[in-house]
Amino acid sequence: MPPIDTSIEMILFWALAGYVIGSIAFGMLLARLMGLGNLRDIGSGNIGATNVLRTGNKKAAALTLLLDGAKGAVAVLLARAFAGEDAAQAAALGAMIGHCYPVWLGFRGGKGVATFLGLMLALAWPVGLACCAVWLITAAVSRISSLSALAAAASSTFLLVFLGYGEMLLLGIALTLLIFWRHRDNIRRIRSGTESRIGQKG
Repeated sequence: MPPIDTSIEMILFWALAGYVIGSIAFGMLLARLMGLGNLRDIGSGNIGATNVLRTGNKKAAALTLLLDGAKGAVAVLLARAFAGEDAAQAAALGAMIGHCYPVWLGFRGGKGVATFLGLMLALAWPVGLACCAVWLITAAVSRISSLSALAAAASSTFLLVFLGYGEMLLLGIALTLLIFWRHRDNIRRIRSGTESRIGQKG
């Protein structure tokens, strides 16, 4: 953990601010605005970019990916600018929880992959870039989005240590555990060989 220089009240404020920012469901908003229907009735019912891609609209999926990543980065950068590194980590955790469990959607949110990558890029860009590379390589080989997410998340804790960001290790572990928890059904399908491939509908 970084040195705690910010007051507890401000850390809690930025954690809450991160939650609010992270809870913006860009996938659902874009699907509605672009006439793609209700994501809850499409594919896995998830609100993330992978499920948006199942609508067949690559532009909407790309925008969802970018915006879900950007909201995590924005939460971190705002907290860092106005408070400090401790608040930035609190905002990061808040944003991730907000995306996965948004109050506006009955706490039924996304799986946090794009937001996780956005957070990592803002918190420690070398780690973020490395995680993106792990995702891309795994996706190119396996064509399984969930496996790529799990590989990127799992690698992040080692990358944080090896690239000199040990003060983020506890946060990295928490984010990784959350990614794995949100992908628990995908893990079962990967093990049984029934997990869907990138771009596959339904």
